[in-house]
Amino acid sequence: MLILLPPSETKHARTRGHRLDVDSLSFPELSDVRHRVLDALTDVGGRDDAAEILGVSSNLTEDLARNTRLRTTPALPVQDLYTGVLYDALDLGTLDAAALRRARRWLVVVSALYGAVRPRDKVAPYRLSMAVNLPGLGPVAAAWREPLDDVLSAAAGRGVIVDCRSSTYVAAWTPRGDLARKWVQIRVPGATHMAKHTRGLLARHLCQVGKDVRTPQALEAVAADGFSTTLTAPARTGQPWVLDVSTP
Repeated sequence: MLILLPPSETKHARTRGHRLDVDSLSFPELSDVRHRVLDALTDVGGRDDAAEILGVSSNLTEDLARNTRLRTTPALPVQDLYTGVLYDALDLGTLDAAALRRARRWLVVVSALYGAVRPRDKVAPYRLSMAVNLPGLGPVAAAWREPLDDVLSAAAGRGVIVDCRSSTYVAAWTPRGDLARKWVQIRVPGATHMAKHTRGLLARHLCQVGKDVRTPQALEAVAADGFSTTLTAPARTGQPWVLDVSTP
């Protein structure tokens, strides 16, 4: 099973520790693109119009400054990096040993800077969205599309692809062919806050139950043990299944 998570805009940082080692990250096939995005983002971070290019408030001075120090800032594990509603609900630090092993094997965060990373990968905090058009690089999502197709298609294997990403990050990789038949987008009714919370709870639940399901129907059966669910088949070939999930 492959559980795809979005990154969070809010992140922890460290003041001490080893620097980022791009070539040590999971999916080493992405290293060349990672270096290109790193260089482009570092260059933008020092510009007067950095906030405008990145689509963020100019008040985020520390975030913008951090983008200029990506290769020297202490790195920390992905499982400790991201904060916010989804990651609070996922709460990897409180999983038992077996569930945590599954989480480290099944969870992949799709990142605008790093492409795809697993929970134990050590990365530097950053500020970048997949929707940004970076000078010297172009649209970030487009830069990742082909490289991510190669590595995530392989990572999916025979299991279901549980997609908890927003549409901005879906643009960077869309499962195709046979993979699309196992692609399940998680949809949560209601406000964005509740949607993120429920997706985090679902990802945690799947890791705790520990069934490496192979079909959308089997995924719904596991999810239904802890949530109210409705599974909808694709309207046409190439589109995802949709699993509507809500807390009881």
